[in-house]
Amino acid sequence: QLELVESGGGLVQSGGSLRLSCTSRWSLDYYPLGWFRQAPGKEREGVSCISQEGGSTTYRDDVKGRFTISRDNARRTVYLQMNNLTPEDTAVYYCGAVPRNFMPRNCLDTYEYEDWGQGTQVTVSS
Repeated sequence: QLELVESGGGLVQSGGSLRLSCTSRWSLDYYPLGWFRQAPGKEREGVSCISQEGGSTTYRDDVKGRFTISRDNARRTVYLQMNNLTPEDTAVYYCGAVPRNFMPRNCLDTYEYEDWGQGTQVTVSS
């Protein structure tokens, strides 16, 4: 168990920005990491994912150009910078870790992940 802890969520107006963080007291070097979100009444969906060294990133189409995933392995932290937020981005955001040392073919698939944080709420008002 990596005991992932998300933070940085909040209430922001449409067009605003937030930076989410996900950290662990254990090393994250070994694991591809991802950000997911779940809106009320909807399934959890992949937002972005990043390889162990950060050289490979993937984004869902509707966040491309607005969100940026990054990681700092020395700080055991993965980030999600979210710009130009819209009400459709409102959800609980979770980070997760792939329990293997290689990126899965579809790193936005929730089934590839085992360790999850408790989530942080992001609310975007219009």
